[in-house]
Amino acid sequence: MENEPLINDVLKTELSALYQAGDRHYHSIVHIEAMLALAGEYRRLLHDPEAVKAAIWFHDAIYDSRAKDNEAKSADLAKKKLAGRASPDRIARIAAMIDATATHQLPQFGNEKATSDAALFLDMDLAILGAEPGVFDAYEKAVRREYGWVEEPMWRAGRAAVLKSFLARPHIFHTAEFRQRFEPRARQNLERSLAALEG
Repeated sequence: MENEPLINDVLKTELSALYQAGDRHYHSIVHIEAMLALAGEYRRLLHDPEAVKAAIWFHDAIYDSRAKDNEAKSADLAKKKLAGRASPDRIARIAAMIDATATHQLPQFGNEKATSDAALFLDMDLAILGAEPGVFDAYEKAVRREYGWVEEPMWRAGRAAVLKSFLARPHIFHTAEFRQRFEPRARQNLERSLAALEG
């Protein structure tokens, strides 16, 4: 049961269509594919890889840059679409992982395996921060296009606040694996981006 795919071809098609909307420049199917590739790479560390894959597929399904409740709406969509496909407990776990992408704080499950999976999932979502400088810069430009309606001074202030909040954390990434692989470059990228925003 645990290894049965939760995301069948019908759901994949339905969700892919959402990720291909014209206003998505970063939160697109490319982001989902990048996360799925990381989930494959770190599969040996995942306790419930299919639940993590489901969380990846649904986590940005609802995305409107003007809204503040995208994560909650995406979690609700996951609950609705996965009903009957997994146990209520497992669906609640998937929804909690999706909700956690709003703050990137680790949800407290009181279950080590679930917490460990959530940590890896959140780190996969932020792996772009530790990408090569050119890839990171393309990501920054794509996010800016998604917020094209925001005036430049407001954008600079808002984005700078987000980057500072990540830099202020003792660690950007929750897991040892991702810290080792992405943390140093993520800090360099964020500091460089912040200097440009405040320059």
